[in-house]
Amino acid sequence: MTIAVIYGSSRPRGNTELLAERAVEGMHVERFYLKDARILPAEDKRHTDSGFSKVEDDYSILIQHILMCDTIIFATPIYWYGMSGLMKNFIDRWSQTLRDPQFPDFKKRMSEKIYVIAAGGDMPRVKGLPLIQQFAYIFGFLGMRFDGYILGEGNKPGDIVHDKEAIFAADQLNETLKR
Repeated sequence: MTIAVIYGSSRPRGNTELLAERAVEGMHVERFYLKDARILPAEDKRHTDSGFSKVEDDYSILIQHILMCDTIIFATPIYWYGMSGLMKNFIDRWSQTLRDPQFPDFKKRMSEKIYVIAAGGDMPRVKGLPLIQQFAYIFGFLGMRFDGYILGEGNKPGDIVHDKEAIFAADQLNETLKR
């Protein structure tokens, strides 16, 4: 099994990353840091005769590598009660990928095991639920299997280690992924 972790934080070694790393500890993992990739927004041309224009950035290479993995973990901090802008921009590009002849089986290849790990500082187990619902709608639209999520509480870097419930959930996910 190959696991892809897509990190949507602009903060290195932030709470979301620490929690995700706990969940995949001891496993072969492909790590994708969106902050280190140049992913431009696509101009929405879904309803034009010409369709989407090719965008010269890192997205196509990134998505090619992610599609080779059979488990995907989306790891994003909770920013203003939603996913990070980096993660949203990455997912917005899927509209283009769905119409790209280079990826004719995009939906099918994205339908393996999917998890979300998110951390935030303002009651994330309650206020992070709309984020999880947003991911569920996105995954449902593509026919992707949504296997679970972890919401952790941490504001300052390293705070997540004090959230015993989230740490326990990450350890449980680690055991599940190892099976």
